[in-house]
Amino acid sequence: MQDYQLRFIELAMSREALRFGSFKLKSGRESPYFFNAGLFSDGQAAAVLGQCYAAALLHSGLEFDVLFGPAYKGIPLVTATAVALAERHGRNVPYAFNRKEAKNPGEGGNVVGSPLRGRVLIVDDVITAGTAIRESLDIIRGSGAQPVAVALALDRQERGQGARSAVQELEAEHGLKCVSVTTLAALIETLSSGASGSSRISADQLTALKAYRERYGVS
Repeated sequence: MQDYQLRFIELAMSREALRFGSFKLKSGRESPYFFNAGLFSDGQAAAVLGQCYAAALLHSGLEFDVLFGPAYKGIPLVTATAVALAERHGRNVPYAFNRKEAKNPGEGGNVVGSPLRGRVLIVDDVITAGTAIRESLDIIRGSGAQPVAVALALDRQERGQGARSAVQELEAEHGLKCVSVTTLAALIETLSSGASGSSRISADQLTALKAYRERYGVS
């Protein structure tokens, strides 16, 4: 278990971005947990979150030239990650994000920030259907750049309609590497060990989390 994973889990639980109970998902499944990155909504949370992403990227050993954040949630995530890379690791990486609608006056187009070139890494929160990521791939390739990887806050490691998870489908279909700050398996391991906010989850909730992973999880 990496320090940045423990920091992320503690942050998510302290901001209630990670909650436990019973939640109806779009898939129709009843999930014992829910993750909402939109609740990292203060300056300190954004700073720590960016540091966790940056640490995960450095730990992965991936090489990239530009960071890209899909609108809308990816915009603060990619900004915080770029700041953390510069301030904590001495890497001044350019970044960009997209608009939902193209703008004709001024700079025009639907990409804001750095030109997309070379190896582009996408920064997002989670992958469910993967729609935002696929739109990002079209934008990046349309700019003549190469999408190489996706950085996520949480990999749910959960099967979709088939045997693969959304992350595994993305890796297989597009040849991308997916890097996650943490995973459901790591979350369960952390909470089972009594570390990082485990007092905020009951024994019954932890049992339900393990059962959900056993039923719907992928390796």
